[in-house]
Amino acid sequence: MKAPPWLLRWETFLLVTLIVVLILGGGASKYFFTASNFSIALAGTVPVALIALPMTLVIITGEIDISVGSIVGLCASVMAVCLEHQWPVELAMLAGLVVGTLAGLFNGAVIVGFGLPSLVVTIGTLALYRGIAQIILKERGVNSFPDWYQNIGFGTIGDTPIPWSILIFLALFAGFGFFLHFTRGGRSIYAIGNNKEASRYSGIFVERAMVSVFVASGTVSAIAAIVLTAYLASARSDTAVGLELQVITAVVLGGVNIFGGSGSLVGVLLALLVLAFVKNALGLVGMTPEQQDIVTGAVLVGTLIVFGASRGLGQLGSLIVRQRGGR
Repeated sequence: MKAPPWLLRWETFLLVTLIVVLILGGGASKYFFTASNFSIALAGTVPVALIALPMTLVIITGEIDISVGSIVGLCASVMAVCLEHQWPVELAMLAGLVVGTLAGLFNGAVIVGFGLPSLVVTIGTLALYRGIAQIILKERGVNSFPDWYQNIGFGTIGDTPIPWSILIFLALFAGFGFFLHFTRGGRSIYAIGNNKEASRYSGIFVERAMVSVFVASGTVSAIAAIVLTAYLASARSDTAVGLELQVITAVVLGGVNIFGGSGSLVGVLLALLVLAFVKNALGLVGMTPEQQDIVTGAVLVGTLIVFGASRGLGQLGSLIVRQRGGR
């Protein structure tokens, strides 16, 4: 009897993994299955979850953006300096959004305009944007934020344990999900990831689409900076150092092919929940953030190995089929 297709999907595996993680987390600590703990776990993962949305589009096109953590730090630094100059918080947030969008536009323009690998370019801008943030804010931190702004990061909706920041994520998730899975533009993203040259011959504006996904990455990174700064109630130039590792891990674990051309936001959402509750459970049993990073890195490497192996097996299978067909 043949297994139903849904049972063999990566998303099904992630759902089962999430259930196992919840069971193990509940066994590891009596505080795991509490409303306040779930609220903390979800609020803490929102900045990563936000950036994972445009990163999904970037990776599906066959590219990558390593600079997202530095963009978050740069936007947080810009907002902090604006507040130091007595700007209203709303204008400081707007300034951060503009800076993040321009940073993403710069990434896309350099990659497309000069035909350079996105990995190399965004490694360069990772250092560039972090350096600018350090020049702007130096070693000082800014924490003079009004209460309503801090509620964006860790405040909850009324008497419920649901963080306000979850609403921001859900709104963007719905928008990105509709675009990627139900529009012509989303289908173009998949086509570009599978074959850029064929996409051009099909009438798809490849360069414009690629620049657009990097702009989206920069803009959403700025939104993540707003949420993360509110969550930490502080802005520093080293905000979000290493955040890109968590984002890429979530996207790749979510089933998005690191080589481009396939993946879904449902898988990414499940992967985000798995990673959030794994990290939360590890924290409850006393693991340090550094030890948690080791686990995150191991998950990323392991997932890449699985995808690399499956890709190699797929190519081998295709070769065998062609050889048999040629006999």
